[in-house]
Amino acid sequence: MHLPISFYIGLRYLRGRSGDRFSRFVSYMSTAGITIGVMSLITVLSVMNGFEAQLKSRILGVLPQAVISQEGDKTPNVDQAPEFIKQMSSQRLPEPIVRSETVIQSPSQLTAGMMLGVQPDDDDPIEQHLIAGRLSDLQAGQYQVFLGHSLARTLNVTTGDKVRLMVTSASQYTPFGRMPSQRNFTVVGLFNTGSDVDAQLMITHISDAARLLRYSSDTVSGWRLFFEDPFVVAELSQQALPEGWYWSDWRDQRGELFQAVRMEKNMMGLMLGLIVGVAAFNIISALIMVVMEKQSEVAILKTQGMTDHQVLAIFIVQGASSGVIGAITGGTLGVILASNLNSILESMGVALFSVGGHLPVLINPTQIVIVVILAVVLSLLATLFPSYRASSVKPAEALRYE
Repeated sequence: MHLPISFYIGLRYLRGRSGDRFSRFVSYMSTAGITIGVMSLITVLSVMNGFEAQLKSRILGVLPQAVISQEGDKTPNVDQAPEFIKQMSSQRLPEPIVRSETVIQSPSQLTAGMMLGVQPDDDDPIEQHLIAGRLSDLQAGQYQVFLGHSLARTLNVTTGDKVRLMVTSASQYTPFGRMPSQRNFTVVGLFNTGSDVDAQLMITHISDAARLLRYSSDTVSGWRLFFEDPFVVAELSQQALPEGWYWSDWRDQRGELFQAVRMEKNMMGLMLGLIVGVAAFNIISALIMVVMEKQSEVAILKTQGMTDHQVLAIFIVQGASSGVIGAITGGTLGVILASNLNSILESMGVALFSVGGHLPVLINPTQIVIVVILAVVLSLLATLFPSYRASSVKPAEALRYE
């Protein structure tokens, strides 16, 4: 195989001679530092990706991702949504919804939450989280409700018990003062999403929710949209809507939570990225030591006709090789570690959750490629100064005392 002379000599310097043990040790430590940094960064980012995806499925899969309504959350209920709403809902057809902040009371407790009135449908996102009852159990006029298991525990109720739902926004004046709209509902099911939604959400039939809000029979709050990726609401919310229509989405209630998760992921990435940076710049010290040791050899190479650019390339190859090897090895080990993280923790007897459960891990190939490329580029930049110093060696000065 015919390699450029600079490439060949750079690889020879990378392996070193038996007498260059210390410089080889420093070089190996630089490579090991990059490997550990890249491996840690990929593992942590994969776990953070998993947590973010889990939040998206458990919270945003249940709550309305976006609702388009008319003023006052009072929208005419027609057979089909307007065409511009259909075009926005990418996952499935939009559905009418009735929603309101609601106070719920049991014989022992009183708390507040969010009431959603939906059409009973086995394809509703909440269906896969039910632990008691079926959504088809909801019947118009029966005033039945599904509660999150945390909310049911707070209220000390279970299926078959009665709770009172009160809506202050639909209150009316009576001889005894202003009274909220209220009615007794029967708990017919429970759901568990594994998130704080379970302590706040109540789901009932759309007709019963509309009656509680004192809506007319042909009025709903708005049209519920469904997306493959709930984060597209940031882009869709910028689209102009026809006059009289208004947009609202999950960011109004859960935006701060996901901003905190994303900021935490970015900060973890930054901190672990600094580890990669420190390891990459260790290459500078390793290469400077090599340059000092090889001054006489560089001088001889120059006297035999090697140009400054060729000498520069020798040490770039040597330093960048450490970065490439470390980045690729770290990327491979990071993927393996992330894929088997729960098994490794289990074998070590580490229990991160009190009852069952496991760390959510989502490996993003694009993210891995970016991390590896950035580590290689950082290593390459770290080689430039020592390589330039080597290329500027004057043969006469270097060989003066030889």
